Amino acid sequence: MLGRGIREERRRRRLSVRDVSRLANVGLATVHAAETGVVCSLGTYVRLAEALHLHAEFELADPRRREPLTRRAADPVHAAMGEAEATHLRGLGFTVGIDEPFQHYQFAGRADLVAWSTERAALLHIENRTRFPNIQDSFGSFNAKRSYLGPELAARAGIERWHSETHAVVALWSAEVLRTLRCHRSSFASVCPDPEDAFEAWWRGDPPAIGRRSILLLFDPIEALRRGRRRWAVLRDLAGVRPRYRDYADAVAAIQL
Repeated sequence: MLGRGIREERRRRRLSVRDVSRLANVGLATVHAAETGVVCSLGTYVRLAEALHLHAEFELADPRRREPLTRRAADPVHAAMGEAEATHLRGLGFTVGIDEPFQHYQFAGRADLVAWSTERAALLHIENRTRFPNIQDSFGSFNAKRSYLGPELAARAGIERWHSETHAVVALWSAEVLRTLRCHRSSFASVCPDPEDAFEAWWRGDPPAIGRRSILLLFDPIEALRRGRRRWAVLRDLAGVRPRYRDYADAVAAIQL
């Protein structure tokens, strides 16, 4: 599997075996061996991954006890958040994309949800988070999408540039997430310093005319499409806001009812 991944990424980047050999500082025969499935050292795989701008991850697992990949990858809470957002935004007439792919030179990624209006040249990008197991990785992913996503989607939509861009980290409204936000409030405020006005404008169907904003919200997917209860909270509410769910497992149970 590692060899296949290396070969596919090399071909996608239109590199020769010799190119990868030079970039990774390993022999031609080593690259050939790795690509054809010969077991190499961990150091070799790390060098090849770095040469291809991949992140090397290794797992020690008992294959008899390993869950199927599809089951491990399933995230019903994340899906519920995206479904609530997409349903509402499509109902307002916006174009909506889920798991939208994009690439900027050697950086490739996917945006959880994007919505846009070509008439207003306005873009909304939502990064849904059910938990924050690694805060720095979360910030890195969001910052990359905030930097690279807009120009590619503008070209895809057939416009020169967006007059307004709203980038939002939308986190599950749980006690688990609240603890993380309270412990790292200054860090989150630095990455997402803007008030929720732009997101509320999108939710009303009237996106901002100009400007670029980065926002963080706590979101309740079950209440998102109902009237009466508050749908989200923001960083300035942290001192008094009460969680809607204890943790991720509690949200799963509520969604599956």
